[in-house]
Amino acid sequence: MQVTGNINRYENENFPIEMPDPIEAIKFQMEQMGMNQKDLAEVVGYKSRVSEILNKKRKLTLDMIRKLNTNLHIPTEVLVQDYK
Repeated sequence: MQVTGNINRYENENFPIEMPDPIEAIKFQMEQMGMNQKDLAEVVGYKSRVSEILNKKRKLTLDMIRKLNTNLHIPTEVLVQDYK
């Protein structure tokens, strides 16, 4: 199966798939799970900040990242990325 390994390496080198933006990943997962902002507030624990987070006006905290990883099953590698 050397051919498969060569194909995967070629694709990874020439057509890398970038990780999604953390906030877009949260929005996507919320949509997939049928969640609204109130539901997300119950997960992260900050009702007043959910809108700011989703509009990228407030950064995710480590505690929020842990809760999002556990409850929405978003990989921490995605959530810890810097975003603007």
